[in-house]
Amino acid sequence: MKLGKIMENIKFNLVLGNIDMDISEIQYDSRKIKDGDVFFCIEGYKVDGHKYIQNAINNGAIAIVCQRKIVEGLNCTLLQVEDSRKALAMSASNYYGNPSKSMKMIGITGTNGKTTSAFMMKAILEEQGHKVGLIGTIANYIGQQKIHTERTTPESLELHELFKNMVDAGVDYCVMEVSSHSLSLDRVYGIEFCESIFTNLTQDHLDFHKTFENYFKAKLKLFEYSKNSVINIDDTYGESAYNLISSSKLSYGLNASADVRASNIKMHSRGNEFTLEYKKASFEIELNIPGNYNVYNALGCIAVCMHLGIDVSAIVLGLQKVQVLGRCELVANNYNLGFEIILDYAHTPDALENILKTVREFTKGKLICVFGCGGDRDKTKRPIMGKIGTELSDISIITSDNPRTEDPNVIIKDVVCGIEKQGFEIVEDRTTAIKRAIEIAKPTDVIVIAGKGHEDYQVLKDKTIHFDEREIVSEILKERF
Repeated sequence: MKLGKIMENIKFNLVLGNIDMDISEIQYDSRKIKDGDVFFCIEGYKVDGHKYIQNAINNGAIAIVCQRKIVEGLNCTLLQVEDSRKALAMSASNYYGNPSKSMKMIGITGTNGKTTSAFMMKAILEEQGHKVGLIGTIANYIGQQKIHTERTTPESLELHELFKNMVDAGVDYCVMEVSSHSLSLDRVYGIEFCESIFTNLTQDHLDFHKTFENYFKAKLKLFEYSKNSVINIDDTYGESAYNLISSSKLSYGLNASADVRASNIKMHSRGNEFTLEYKKASFEIELNIPGNYNVYNALGCIAVCMHLGIDVSAIVLGLQKVQVLGRCELVANNYNLGFEIILDYAHTPDALENILKTVREFTKGKLICVFGCGGDRDKTKRPIMGKIGTELSDISIITSDNPRTEDPNVIIKDVVCGIEKQGFEIVEDRTTAIKRAIEIAKPTDVIVIAGKGHEDYQVLKDKTIHFDEREIVSEILKERF
């Protein structure tokens, strides 16, 4: 493809060379450059691509797109843009034939509920007969094909390649979890969403955003790119977002003023039932996932589907079928334990509070919680989670999560700083902590293992190891029973 075509609709200053040249591929990592490629200099969170221009040229780059003014002479075409991240997003779309324009794009953002909402949306649309792509935390999907993912929202170059693969496979709806990082870093810049959902906003990612206001502003970017916005107005920040959005919008919640509302909620250990009210109509919804917060997740998806004209029957049947890995997931169903074990991805204060309050409602005995906090992430949430985890449980076992480069015991000390209640244990090794919870559990008790959910690995200082809590629970139970 010609460089001029790749840079179509992007404002740039041609410093050296010409744009009438054939480009092999686009790259933003100088190590991946091959002969005939164009290199985009991205100012990253930790690394500045401008430092690797010469490396890129040495590896075969014939054109450079940069943001900073380059003083030294370069033996290649040089283009300067105002924002290289936005330029990369737009050029990637151009390179792959603007594939997002060939699908209906649905974006979901918020601190919690993105993954569950995405799977709910996929299930409903598939029930309607559509082929659906999904981009999210657990994995990416093209129809039923599962593709491994490294992050919630890929970098723009990989994102548009994935869109192209979806279009080639006949996908007509793409459902995306859109992270605050991706919005801040313009990974989804230039994409037009037909519908976007705001689930909620609670404390997370302040290591990156620094302030809650920055975090909120990042989330709001999605709705600038959306034709219609669907907002949880029962959430404080959702209500603010709803008031700030002037374009087409729908509200959802339990509040009587919400456009899409749930009433007559009945929760049990295996799910929820509620009445959906929209305009002057109402119908009954069944979920196989418990928790009041999952009623909210369902409401957001229903609001989108009602606006899109999806059949009520597809909404009802799709929501009945949906299951989400690591989200209030019951495990060890093959054993007659007398107690239950639940895995949940809860790794923020709000998510931990939600899962424990949900489980408390159907726990007849004691509620036992195994949890920790990840390393190299927002440290301010650690004592908050310590307090929540111990106060909402009868027995708490504080352990390691993904310590990354930090000492697990230092992370645990941060968690313990927020604890005011007695009755907790510290077991640094996560497998041993899970084993300890199973040892002390009695009939009618419920164990919640929080923090990793769908993850099948643990990130340590010098390596990433296989760590699937379903397998670990199964192995412990085999030894014991």
